[in-house]
Amino acid sequence: MKTLVVHCHPNPDSFNHALYRTALEALEQRHTVRAIDLYAEGFDPTLTREERIAYIDNPDLIRERVKPHVEALLWAEHLVFVFPIWFYGPPSMLKGWLERVWLPGVAFLPAERKGQLTKSGMRHIRRLTVVTTGGSPRWFLKVIGDPCRRLFTRGLRALFAWRCKVTWLQLHDMNAVTERDRTHFIERVSRKLQNI
Repeated sequence: MKTLVVHCHPNPDSFNHALYRTALEALEQRHTVRAIDLYAEGFDPTLTREERIAYIDNPDLIRERVKPHVEALLWAEHLVFVFPIWFYGPPSMLKGWLERVWLPGVAFLPAERKGQLTKSGMRHIRRLTVVTTGGSPRWFLKVIGDPCRRLFTRGLRALFAWRCKVTWLQLHDMNAVTERDRTHFIERVSRKLQNI
């Protein structure tokens, strides 16, 4: 399976980066893998005024500026995201990547009339995997509706193949976990991804 791994964390010595390395090692055993490390490559997440004005009528303006990312997205059958949850969502770098790469004509086709949904441009994505960490306890996220999980597994997932399979792997209470908790989670991620 053609698998695109997108990683977003500023610290290469972080636990999240260890999860990224684990994901790559596990997936490369059975998949054709491409990887994007947004911070390592210095991706610019800022949608400029010029780009925003051109967003619907001339998306090729942005597309040319992020061409390797668009090509990787269109190539993939399986998307794997590795990132921490900060303030109930993905880091701003990853949110900016979604805004600048998931363009009209790439990720979706804009609605033609009021009340109509956008049409997917990514029915080729058959699998979605998210590997993440967060400081909040699981019970609290359930109380507030788990906004990050909903963004990925409902909002983004709606653009993929009808029967797209979703795997969500999250280490909760990150600020209080032990070394043993982290080791167990890395092992869980490795096992799960090796079996996809």
